[in-house]
Amino acid sequence: MTTPQALVDALTGEGTLPDTWAEAVRAVPRALFLPDEIEVGGRRVDRSSDPARWLAAVYADVPVITQVNDGRPAPEGDYRLPTSSSSMPSVMLEMLELLDVHPGQRVLEAGTGTGYHAAWLCHRLGDRNVTSVDIDAGLVERAAKALAAAGYAPRLGAGDAAAGWPEGAPYDRLIATYTVPEIPYAWVEQAPGGRIVAPWGGSFFSHSYAVLDVADGRATGRFTGWPAFMRGRVARPHRGFLSDFHHRDDRGEPGRTDLDPRAFTTDPDGLFHTGLALPDAWYLLAEARDDSGEATLWLLADDRRSWATVEYVPGAGRYETEQFGPRRLWTEAETAYRRWQALGAPSRDRAGLTVDPAGQHLWLDTPDHPLPGPTP
Repeated sequence: MTTPQALVDALTGEGTLPDTWAEAVRAVPRALFLPDEIEVGGRRVDRSSDPARWLAAVYADVPVITQVNDGRPAPEGDYRLPTSSSSMPSVMLEMLELLDVHPGQRVLEAGTGTGYHAAWLCHRLGDRNVTSVDIDAGLVERAAKALAAAGYAPRLGAGDAAAGWPEGAPYDRLIATYTVPEIPYAWVEQAPGGRIVAPWGGSFFSHSYAVLDVADGRATGRFTGWPAFMRGRVARPHRGFLSDFHHRDDRGEPGRTDLDPRAFTTDPDGLFHTGLALPDAWYLLAEARDDSGEATLWLLADDRRSWATVEYVPGAGRYETEQFGPRRLWTEAETAYRRWQALGAPSRDRAGLTVDPAGQHLWLDTPDHPLPGPTP
C-alpha cells in the first residue's frame, strides 16, 4: 500500500527533499488531510470508487484540488474555480527552505487549507510554536480534526489572514499558502526581526515568491521561484469562461503592433515587469484548432469591462489588434513591455520589494531606483 515513505522516496529521487524536513514528510500521513473526492490533473478521483488511484495520487508529488467554488455545489457545465488544495509537496518544501525556519522559532501560517503543511511545521517545531489562520471556517474545522488525528494541536484561527493573528504575535517567521498582490503591513508588524515568504503578484503575473526580511519596522527583499498558487478570497478577481469577459456583440477599436504576441507571452522577465503595470488584468494565449500555427492573445480586465486581442500569424511582421472598453489593455501592456526593454530588459531577480507603513514599494537593484507601477 502506498504510504508516506513512497512520497519520501519520490521526493528523494527528484532531489527536492531537504534533510531538515525528511522526518516530517515521513511521519505525517497526507491521506489524513485529504477528502474522499479530489481533483488531480483536471480529473476527479473518488476514494470510494477507485481507492488505489486515490491513494497513488495522495502520495505522489502532485498538487491536489480539495475544494472548488468555495465549497458551493458545482453543477456539471458550471465554471469550476479551485479554491483550496494540498499543494505539490516539493513546492511546499521549496517554500519552507526559503523560510529558513529553525527549532524554537514561532511561525504564523496564512492559509490553513487542509492542515497538512501545518502538520509538517508542528512536527518540526512543536505545536505551541505554530499558528495557522484561514478565512474559511469550515476548512479550519476539518483541518483541526485531521491534525488531531495525526497527533498535532497547533493554534488555529478562522479569519482574514491578511490581518495576521495578533493573539499569537510576535512571530519569527510568516508563510503564506496563497498568492497576495500586496504584503499586508500587519505581517510586518507581527514578525519584527523575522522573515516573510509569500507567493506574490497580481492577476497578470503571479509566479514569484517574495522573500522579505523584517527590521526597523519595514520588510525588504527580492523575488524568486515560479510558484502557482490560488489567490486569497478577499477582493479575489472574477474568473470564469471567456464568454464571461467577451460578448458576441462587442466591437473593439482595431489597430496593429509589431510586438510578437507569442514572444511576449514566453518571456517571464518581461511578463513580470509588464505585470507591475497591469495587476488587475490577465492574459490567455488561445491556439488555433487547426495546423496553421496561428493564435490569439487575449488580455482581459478583472472588472470584465475591457478586453484586447492580438492576432498571431507565423512569419508576420505586424499583428492585428482589437481593444474594447474604457481601457486600452494592449496599449498598456505594450507600453509597459517597451519600458522594460528601455531599462535594458532586466531580469526579475534584480527587482526588489520594500513594505513599510506607507505600503509596498518596488525597485530595481536598490531601493532608491523605484519601478513604475500601474498607470493612473
